[in-house]
Amino acid sequence: MFIYNVTIKVNWNIHIACLEWMQAEHIPAVMQTNCFVRSHLLRLLEQDDTEGPTYIAQYFAESKALYNRYIEFYANDFRKEYANKWGDNFIAFRTLLEVIS
Repeated sequence: MFIYNVTIKVNWNIHIACLEWMQAEHIPAVMQTNCFVRSHLLRLLEQDDTEGPTYIAQYFAESKALYNRYIEFYANDFRKEYANKWGDNFIAFRTLLEVIS
């Protein structure tokens, strides 16, 4: 199992709208690619929220091939959509994790 981990720090001025959009539109659209079997949306705690909260979207892929399929065919469009919708009101970074046990 592989976890595609997307960490997003959003400005306070958009955080409610962004969170609602992620839950209602973005995450369901990512899941419709059929590259992932489940997802989680989390909020990072015990860190500096002065500029805004930090959320983590985790997407679980059953194989590296499915993750690679997502990156090759879908990731750029989703990243552009996020940037077009929220402009410079967020910072995101992405990591890939492998589940060991």
